[in-house]
Amino acid sequence: MDSTPAHMDLSDTLARARRVLKLEAEGLDAMAAALDDSFVRAVDILEKVEGRIIVTGMGKSGHIAHKIAATLASTGKPAMFIHPGEASHGDLGMIGDKDGILAFTNSGSTAELGDVVAYSRRFKLPLVLVTSNAGGEFVEQADVTLVLPAAEEACFIGMAPTTSTTMMMALGDTLAVVLMERVGFTMDDYKQRHPGGQLGRRLLKVSDLMHAGDAMPVARPDQTMADVLPEMTAKSLGCVGIVGADGKLSGIVTDGDLRRHMGDDLLRRKVADIMSKSPRTIRPTALASEAVAVMNEMKITALFVAEKGGRAVGLIHIHDCLRAGVV
Repeated sequence: MDSTPAHMDLSDTLARARRVLKLEAEGLDAMAAALDDSFVRAVDILEKVEGRIIVTGMGKSGHIAHKIAATLASTGKPAMFIHPGEASHGDLGMIGDKDGILAFTNSGSTAELGDVVAYSRRFKLPLVLVTSNAGGEFVEQADVTLVLPAAEEACFIGMAPTTSTTMMMALGDTLAVVLMERVGFTMDDYKQRHPGGQLGRRLLKVSDLMHAGDAMPVARPDQTMADVLPEMTAKSLGCVGIVGADGKLSGIVTDGDLRRHMGDDLLRRKVADIMSKSPRTIRPTALASEAVAVMNEMKITALFVAEKGGRAVGLIHIHDCLRAGVV
């Protein structure tokens, strides 16, 4: 059954939807063009915060503040959201003397934020304000104010916060990303903060899963196969790496190599006569997903891990990757 109201056909609905997106995109373009040294000063202030960045806001601005606090915390700047109403009833005590405050308020005069602003001034805590109103009551109190440029709300009656909240969210993300770069946040840092779920699995490195030290099956090229077979059997990884005195990997003996050289004299033969030379390796800092791709491409089940220069430091097996959920 067609649920489209009689006064709004399909083309009209799509036209209205595209108008919303166009207005919000125009707001973002206007905000990008309006960025000035106030933004740089805001980043400078937030970067120097030694404690946490306390992010706050009321209503729709509060929802945005909550999200920006989470983004900051996961990208290198400790942060937390405090509800301004709860702050007035004891949660101001959560704010430490080394913290800074990032406040979102469309009007710049949100009554519930008054106690947070006053607290920041009393204890000389840095305060960055994001608002749509340059004449707001709190603008003069803030150390720096980021004013969103005038933009038409996408709501057809011009009342519901739409374009303005999109701009506010994007500006918060911009602060977080620039701070992320300023503090030198790395992929390793990001992985440590996102250990669970699909994201955590995608960020696993070869070094997180590889068999290293005594768990790595290795032998010397001058040994006989009689010496090497117990090592292969004990480690149960289907291969053994052949390394010299310098620790560099020169070859590999696999179950397939054993089958190809099967004969009465196999156990008496030198490893160097049996091994496959110049085996493919992968660096320990590579993502585990890259190791899976290499193993699939070469139709192998294990891959030795070598540092720059060729020194073997581990072995990663396809089963290790599958158990960790890396595909």
